[in-house]
Amino acid sequence: MADRYVRVKTASHERVFYGILQLNQSVQILSAAPWIGGKLTNDLIAPESYELLVPCEPSKIVAVGKNYAAHATEMNSPIPKEPLIFLKPPSSLLAYEGKVLLPSQSQQIEYEGELALIIGSYCTDCSLDQANAAIWGYTIANDVTARDLQRQDSQWIRAKGFDTFCPLGPWIVREISPTAQIQTFLQSSKQPLQSETIDNMIFSPEFLVAYISQIMSLMPGDVILTGTPEGVGVLHQGDRISIEIEGIGKLQNYVDIRSPLFIDPDDEV
Repeated sequence: MADRYVRVKTASHERVFYGILQLNQSVQILSAAPWIGGKLTNDLIAPESYELLVPCEPSKIVAVGKNYAAHATEMNSPIPKEPLIFLKPPSSLLAYEGKVLLPSQSQQIEYEGELALIIGSYCTDCSLDQANAAIWGYTIANDVTARDLQRQDSQWIRAKGFDTFCPLGPWIVREISPTAQIQTFLQSSKQPLQSETIDNMIFSPEFLVAYISQIMSLMPGDVILTGTPEGVGVLHQGDRISIEIEGIGKLQNYVDIRSPLFIDPDDEV
């Protein structure tokens, strides 16, 4: 089994560590994030004495829209001639088994299972070879989207940017097969709602990194979401959403309602 790089918080002292998840579910601690040279220590965190966190702390999350032809078709859109990119705020990140909270502003919130790239080195104006070398590893993401707000707004930041709208994890692996399958499931169904191999992306991972690096510098720990296959659908309170990618594992989250914040219209802002 490939090494699984995790970021965890201890239950006793609430300290945060990077580490490698062992087969017995203990975590061998790294001295720092592995993409900045963290080394294995002799310290272990026992099973059931830690909480899995989002596996990195990105300065930004760059996402790619309509990077599978069939998904562009289901969105009634032409196939993009160049990557369609947007940003999700780091505040939208959500760890494995956390709750996606549905805000009252939207009536159509959808899942989008995706392969996520973890950047391992500073990357600006990169060639394809440099971009490929800058990809440190891979994990799973859910680009949760308020579809009605996406259609309504002239840009996508509100539709894509709510808190909990970027589940990520549960860990990072260094390598993945170019034909790995990505699948999305709701509840305990054995029938996937999304099912595609990642080699059917319109723009490859290294092309995306090179393209984005011509626009903004990418930093170690940054995340790139590579687009979702066809089969997106609506989330409801009480759902359990699972996204699986061959060679990585399963990202599972639950769905609940976000408690509304009441603002008295007579209050001064």
